[in-house]
Amino acid sequence: MTPGTARPGGRTARNTAAVFVATLDEIAVRPYDEISIESIATRAGVHKTTVYRRWRTKADLVSQALAAAAESLIEVPDTGTVDTDLRVLCRSVQAMLASPRGAATTRSVLAGAAASAEIRSVMAEFWATRLSAIAVIVDRAIARGEVPADTAPGPVMNAMAAPLYYRLLVTAEPLTPADADRAAAAALAAARAGVFAAE
Repeated sequence: MTPGTARPGGRTARNTAAVFVATLDEIAVRPYDEISIESIATRAGVHKTTVYRRWRTKADLVSQALAAAAESLIEVPDTGTVDTDLRVLCRSVQAMLASPRGAATTRSVLAGAAASAEIRSVMAEFWATRLSAIAVIVDRAIARGEVPADTAPGPVMNAMAAPLYYRLLVTAEPLTPADADRAAAAALAAARAGVFAAE
């Protein structure tokens, strides 16, 4: 086995999973600037050197933990139609934001971004990674002729996510699957009307 690689289900994989869970738990319960590699290691039940060997900085760890959580919780579907793809994707986002941990983590990270250049950088990287992963939905829709050929994926995804984040962060209203369906439908209608043409 190549040095530094992990056997599926081995100790390295278990440690990584524990550290990611601990990272998200730390983000959910305390301000970003109070989180440290040491506090994450303690919560994960591993030695801090175990964490430092894999992640040199807190920003690296937080970025990877958020990305791993998004990948596992937010489905990027391929159902054959853009209508269903966006609805399934939006429902995955809604379910994540409606969960206690998802809501707490989202509120904490976005609050921290207002005061911390480091966490703004983490979030910029996170959103760029997520956009590249889900842009394929729009690419497939263009190929099938379901949306105009010049449709830009970023604005579609922003329009779809914005109502959900608004309910979570501004009005504090419950988030339901019906909210997700409306957000997906509105974003798709705008895309089909040419609102999101690439500049």
